[in-house]
Amino acid sequence: MPKSSNTVFIILAFIAIYVILGSTYLLNKIAVTELPPFMLAGIRFVVAGIVIFGICKIMSITIIISSRQLLNTIFAGFLFLTLGNGLAVWALQYIDSGFAALEISAQPLIVLLLMRLLQGKKIQAMSVVGVILGAIGIYLLVSQKQLITKEGSIMGMLMIFVCMLSWGYGSLFVGKADLPSNYFVNTAYQMVFGGAMMLLLSPMLGEQWSSPIVWSTTTLWAMLLLIVFGSIVAFTSFNYLLKTVSPEKVATSTYVNPIIALLLGWYFLNEEITLQSVIAAIVLLTGVYFINTKKKWVARPRYRNR
Repeated sequence: MPKSSNTVFIILAFIAIYVILGSTYLLNKIAVTELPPFMLAGIRFVVAGIVIFGICKIMSITIIISSRQLLNTIFAGFLFLTLGNGLAVWALQYIDSGFAALEISAQPLIVLLLMRLLQGKKIQAMSVVGVILGAIGIYLLVSQKQLITKEGSIMGMLMIFVCMLSWGYGSLFVGKADLPSNYFVNTAYQMVFGGAMMLLLSPMLGEQWSSPIVWSTTTLWAMLLLIVFGSIVAFTSFNYLLKTVSPEKVATSTYVNPIIALLLGWYFLNEEITLQSVIAAIVLLTGVYFINTKKKWVARPRYRNR
């Protein structure tokens, strides 16, 4: 492939992981105003997983895996998608999309603390600074009176925290688990099973299903964009970049996604961006930067569907 063409693909892939992943918060917020959260997220990932299986078939990639790999992908799908994404979509019923994205950007802090608690890994000096700044940023973010006085907002914040714990533990689990070597196959299994578990939970939680025929045009577009771009295109772009550029460059999406989400929520949904939120974002993302600069503990970035 010519170098110029390769450069174009890299630029497009970065746009995808910056803008598309940042926009999934807005799309989920739009869709969850009409659809129940676990039904919404379940349909999204089951359909996306089936499509990726189809891509594997076209590319002659075998989807046969061992029983242990199957169990591990089911558990990873539960951690990353059923809990990690399903609860995040549920929380969007009560908190702004930009706020959720900013809170979730503290995930590296959670991973670092879990590595210390569960694996006994020593926290380096720069990372300690990152943890302190991250904690201050989170406090500034969640202590705003105009946010915590909204109905259901505190529960929404807590559910986002549960999501972060689930993603964090999932990151440690997949780092050691026996999973399918092909990234397409691995993700497809996680999407299908993680989505299927959400669809099973949905009626158990009393969610009322509806046919796409009666969905509004806006919701239909949001769901389509989440499936095609939020799951398939963003995943492919992320996977491509991990093989093409350094993981550190790919990790820059950690800083860009919440900013994109904040701006989109403000522009399309009139979500308020307070001065305290801006200060919290600066402090929190600075802390995440300090944590990510310590390559001794940072694992290879892993794609997380939002």
